[in-house]
Amino acid sequence: MSLKVLLITPPYHCGVLESAGSWLPTAFVYLAGSLRQAGYDVEIYDAMSKFHTYEDIRAHLTEVQPDVIATGAITATIYDCLDVLKLAKELNPEALTILGNVHPTFCWEEILEEHHDIVDYIVRREGEQTLVALLDGVTKGDDPAGIQGIAFWGNGKAVVTPDRPFIEDLDSLPAAWDLIQWDEYTYHTKPGSTLAVVSSSRGCMQNCSFCSQRLFWKQSWRPRSPENFVAELEYLNREFGVDVAMISDETPTVDRQRWERILDLLIEKKLGLDLLMETRVNDILRDKDILGKYRKAGIVHIYVGVEATSQKTLDQFKKGTRVEESKKAIELINAMDIVSETSFVIGMPDDTVESIAKTVELAKYYDPDMAFFLPISPWPYADLYSTLKPHIEVFDYSKYNLVEPVVKPINMTLHELRQAIGRSSMDFFTDKLSRLDKMSPYKRKFMIAVIDIIANNSYLAEMMSSLGENADGMPLDIKKYLTGLR
Repeated sequence: MSLKVLLITPPYHCGVLESAGSWLPTAFVYLAGSLRQAGYDVEIYDAMSKFHTYEDIRAHLTEVQPDVIATGAITATIYDCLDVLKLAKELNPEALTILGNVHPTFCWEEILEEHHDIVDYIVRREGEQTLVALLDGVTKGDDPAGIQGIAFWGNGKAVVTPDRPFIEDLDSLPAAWDLIQWDEYTYHTKPGSTLAVVSSSRGCMQNCSFCSQRLFWKQSWRPRSPENFVAELEYLNREFGVDVAMISDETPTVDRQRWERILDLLIEKKLGLDLLMETRVNDILRDKDILGKYRKAGIVHIYVGVEATSQKTLDQFKKGTRVEESKKAIELINAMDIVSETSFVIGMPDDTVESIAKTVELAKYYDPDMAFFLPISPWPYADLYSTLKPHIEVFDYSKYNLVEPVVKPINMTLHELRQAIGRSSMDFFTDKLSRLDKMSPYKRKFMIAVIDIIANNSYLAEMMSSLGENADGMPLDIKKYLTGLR
């Protein structure tokens, strides 16, 4: 009898992604596909999107009785992932517990030294081949030291094996989309929608000093073929009614020829999909002559990482862009009637109330439709960590979520920084609401919906309302505009 494998998301929430929609765990779709192809019985249990409690998780584990429980952790979710595995061990000490994703990939030694009683194995980096090889090896009783891409506790110490080479042919990966409970995933600004999260490539070749992706992927990039990727979108649309899809790649547009082929296929297929994506400022500037194809292909929302409004900070972040380039990229996106979104990292050691206020004014000048002001998070494996470490005041990993300030600027308190975040958001979106009459009907409708969500049901609501609120908790300035628009 094959092992029963449960892939579970941790019950972690910080008010960011869940305010915009419910997002399926795409990585589990491909892990499940590879496991099922290898003969394992697999279930995807998205406790996060279900907003399940630990009692709910306990009941599910008791009912399903999996042989293997696997979860994946970013830094902010590591404690909840460990608690899930601890619960699994309490219910069945013989169950195999596995931890993967970014944080364990780099912090495997720390995790195993403190939690080897509840974490049997860590899968490092890409998991499809490694997880199958690990379960095959465990089933056969092989020595885990011979399995590439894992870490485990052995002979009283943490042991790590050589990295497994990345998968060369991403088109060959099987996907278990049928294991997704599609009625649970929707995009809140489009009521009644069915939302997928898809990936057209893996990797990142940028040099950003505050990020984990280039390290996780060893500064490499591998694409799926345009035909394979678009066929998957067509399948999701036809079989499951998906009408909104977020492309989760950091840089899907790296190869212009490939990317334009994807756009041409989407235009040809006429799937009626709304596509949300992220890309680089440089790629938008490069593609200014084909941005019309972006819109025809169904791309309605583009995020570009501006991160800073001063060249000094951009250089420190190793963004590889110029301040003026970011503004131009946003102008190009806006000209196509595509929703433009960006973010600005604040709370660096040399930040002040005044410098943050200046960033907000420059953000208004850049004129993205949406801008978020994010406190720097000191990922313990990022290049920037050594610079930030002396200024860290909060050592609770669950707060390392780009929401809670944990790094104290030299001339600000964390309370002052938190207030500055709320004030920045309120100022930006109040200004945006005051200029809705200058937007297209499409953008106007979108912005009213998204600002309503931000003001009522996001992590920013509390931060903004503390600066001046109505009895229902909504910021007064924003409530005034939204009330007049309804």
